[in-house]
Amino acid sequence: MKTIRVVAAIIKATNENRESIIFATQRGYGDFAGGWEFPGGKIEEGETPQETLVREIKEELDTEIKVSDLIDTIEYDYPNFHLSMDCFLCEIVSGDLVLKEHKAAKWLTKDELDSVEWLPADVELIEKIRNLIMK
Repeated sequence: MKTIRVVAAIIKATNENRESIIFATQRGYGDFAGGWEFPGGKIEEGETPQETLVREIKEELDTEIKVSDLIDTIEYDYPNFHLSMDCFLCEIVSGDLVLKEHKAAKWLTKDELDSVEWLPADVELIEKIRNLIMK
């Protein structure tokens, strides 16, 4: 089975109530259109996962991010490929998260993490995010 290596940005901020919030995007194209995910993309030849995330978020959301800790690497078997996804905690440096490729986006609080239909690989991250990052 073919393996696809990708990275995902867990972009964290704080809302007006001082609650931690996480940015989620809804796919607007492809086999998984309509599903919710953490933004990111495929690692290209010669790139580090961190470089990929900075490039992808700039391309997809017109935003500059700072990449910090690796939260987890998710290994998930879809019907036609194996996904290996490095998931990093990130914060916004500059930009307004302009949707260029996604159908929709939301900032979610800890209690709202289950309010969207996550793609299967992303589901595996939700409890870890709830327990480790959104205390």
